[in-house]
Amino acid sequence: MTARVRLVAVAALALAALAPAPLLAYLKLGFQVGSRTVTLHWVNQPTRYSITNSGVPSVTPSQFQSAVAAAFSTWEQVPSARFSGTFAGFTGARPFEDDGISVLGYASRPDLDRVLAATTFIINTTTGEIVESDIFFNSAFGWSTAQAGEPNRFDVQSIALHEIGHLLGLGHSALGETELRAAGGRRVIAAGAVMFPIAFSAGNVEERVLQADDIAGVSDIYPDGTFRTHTGSISGRVTKNGAGVYGAHVVAFNLQTGQMVGNFALSDTGAFAIAGLEPGAYAVRVEPLDDADLESFFDSASKVDAAFAPKFYERIVVAPRGGGSGEIEITVSAR
Repeated sequence: MTARVRLVAVAALALAALAPAPLLAYLKLGFQVGSRTVTLHWVNQPTRYSITNSGVPSVTPSQFQSAVAAAFSTWEQVPSARFSGTFAGFTGARPFEDDGISVLGYASRPDLDRVLAATTFIINTTTGEIVESDIFFNSAFGWSTAQAGEPNRFDVQSIALHEIGHLLGLGHSALGETELRAAGGRRVIAAGAVMFPIAFSAGNVEERVLQADDIAGVSDIYPDGTFRTHTGSISGRVTKNGAGVYGAHVVAFNLQTGQMVGNFALSDTGAFAIAGLEPGAYAVRVEPLDDADLESFFDSASKVDAAFAPKFYERIVVAPRGGGSGEIEITVSAR
């Protein structure tokens, strides 16, 4: 059985997202089938994609295809993951036509004045297999493929890298920091993952490089033969006044490398698990979701508790190779 699921995935200032219920770390996209949790994933590889044969004044179809190919290649080069995509050619088809081919291209949506691009899926609602996935880039904005970026134009490769992360089955990461803009929306100050839901300002090309959170996420969905045995995990609960804290954001900070991988407490008990960690010692911090709209991460934000103060776990936590840390409990205080 197949069904269409639409996800609005990137915005320049703020984001409104319509997404399947996120699961586990980084986040992964998925849904419930009875008592089972099913994650979105591609079964047949390489994943074939086509490019719309019309561009915009600043970017030709060939330039667009080259930037998209570079973004696909970045995901393909993750050493701990097995995923590949292949360019199937240019097409007259447009994104979101439900035509049996995965299409990336432009569409003019001035009504979506804060949405740079969006990814949609056709999926098998029993297995989670992705059958088709389209990505549109909003031509109401200015675009560029210049190596160093261009003022007032968004970078195709950076935005494609984020959207292809969705195409692979990844949801949004909360590893980032923003500030409210006087004119409305948010401005990104720092991002610890390509999959942070709010884009850097026009002209920026910093998000052409994957970070540890992105790498752990794609490796969890498409692991190579050694990923599970060569990485570790940290798990536990976040509680407040004796009850679990749903939606708490938990970050593991590697004390040797400085790399960060995040996760969410996604049950009423406040349970979380951060997998795919490089073995070693970590500082663990829990914080409320307050640097992006809650709907960027959850299809229903009503259960999310963001009314608590950030807190570091009082001990160093070790993620062993091929194993787990053992359960920890982080108790936070209301604010």
